Amino acid sequence: MNLQRDSFLPSESVSLPMGSKSIDPKGSLIAISIIILWFLALALLLTWDLDYRHPLFLLGMLIQTHLYTGLFITAHDAMHGVVSRNKAINNALGWFCAILFSYNFYSRLYPKHHMHHRFVATDQDPDYHASHRFFPWYLSFITAYVNGWQIFLMAVTFNLLKLVFPTENLIFFWMLPAVLSTFQLFYFGTYLPHKGEHSNKHHAGSQRLNHVWAFLSCYFFGYHFEHHDSPGTPWWRLWRVKEAS
Repeated sequence: MNLQRDSFLPSESVSLPMGSKSIDPKGSLIAISIIILWFLALALLLTWDLDYRHPLFLLGMLIQTHLYTGLFITAHDAMHGVVSRNKAINNALGWFCAILFSYNFYSRLYPKHHMHHRFVATDQDPDYHASHRFFPWYLSFITAYVNGWQIFLMAVTFNLLKLVFPTENLIFFWMLPAVLSTFQLFYFGTYLPHKGEHSNKHHAGSQRLNHVWAFLSCYFFGYHFEHHDSPGTPWWRLWRVKEAS
């Protein structure tokens, strides 16, 4: 079965799962909150007098990594049409979050992510690697989503920001967290849920019920079978699906 790239363009409507009648209006507020927190934390950390021995050094990197992951998760939810019931606002927030996440392009992410859901754990799944080995799979995952334009735009932005902010701060609080976030997203949101053999219909596993760890590790996407089973559920409600399963 062949899937054309235009089959899943953002302009198309996104169907909600059975039983979903509306999209919670809190979705837009939560998305905007993540964006604001990312900007505020970044502004603080880029202007901080960096001290490698200060607890804020490591804590700041971890916070920014987690907020970067939140940006991508928000873009992901927009791909499922659950950030806002207004399609234009939904896609605009998804597009903006994707751009903030190292110049990812929403229009490229959208069809690939829906291919993952439609052809999960097959050779047509861009998120899957048949070797089930971490590093080959991660390399395949990254090369499927990173392109030359992103690297070019990041390089230009870095050199412009160097005119205003210290280089060390940019490296540790803007660049490095973005890279670490890709590991966080891959490990908890792709590798752990899909490695090995799964006999269920979504070919996906799910972490044990632990809401605190599920949020800290990857915004509840360790509850991965639940996401595939209810793709119209936003990240901040996945814990309810887990409890009901």
